[in-house]
Amino acid sequence: MTEKAGQRILNDVADQVVHERRRRKIVIASGTLLFGILALWCVNATIIIDTDWQRMGSIGDMLRVIGRYVGFDVPLFKQLLQPALETLLIAFLGTLIGVLLCLPVIWFGARNITPLGRFSYLLSRMMMTVSRSVHEIVWALFFVAVVGLGALAGIIAVAFRSVGFIAKMSAEAIENIDPRPVEAIQATGAGSFQVLRYAILPQVLPQIISVIMFEWEINIRRSAVLGLVGAGGLGLVFFRQLNTFNYHGVTSVIIMILIIILIGETASHAIRRRLL
Repeated sequence: MTEKAGQRILNDVADQVVHERRRRKIVIASGTLLFGILALWCVNATIIIDTDWQRMGSIGDMLRVIGRYVGFDVPLFKQLLQPALETLLIAFLGTLIGVLLCLPVIWFGARNITPLGRFSYLLSRMMMTVSRSVHEIVWALFFVAVVGLGALAGIIAVAFRSVGFIAKMSAEAIENIDPRPVEAIQATGAGSFQVLRYAILPQVLPQIISVIMFEWEINIRRSAVLGLVGAGGLGLVFFRQLNTFNYHGVTSVIIMILIIILIGETASHAIRRRLL
């Protein structure tokens, strides 16, 4: 190969690299411009046009409204203890029932262990999607209509809402396991449940426990607002205080909600450290 031919090849390679870099910059710039246009359009459609600016009033009016909520209804705090406990129990029982409901969904939804092939896999994935797609408030409205007002509707709503997340994360953890222990157990002639017990569960149990604890933390937040639709807990007290224009009472309920969320997060962290 002559020196000129080698130089020509080097020049061609350099031109290709420069062209590729230029094309990449154009793609990035175009994507950034498109994203900026979409963001501005969303701001205009959802904030500028859709906001009732006249009703909002001036900054002074807004500060006066905010000022109504500055303060506490101290006598109300004693009445919040039982609803706070009820909120924690709704979250706990809802998560527990959700875990039980998840067991067949996880089994069907993990591609490498699903018993009926593609049919059971797609059925389980559809159940996960439905659970995650329907908001917990909608689930609560539905179950309030079915079982009536009270904590039971909230517990069932939390349970159904929990299935999607716990089952999806657990099934994906099972799909990503190391196959070698499974093959070793199967080589001894073990059945499906023995393979699940001794080869799969030890690999995914810490991850599944972590997912369950995380979902429990989220369910405490969910349980605190389900009372807005009659499903018990602090949300019901919040709704009553708001309807009676007891603004300091509203602030007191919000403070209590923050307290039980902190209690839940602290307990979840301690349990995870001990178990994992």
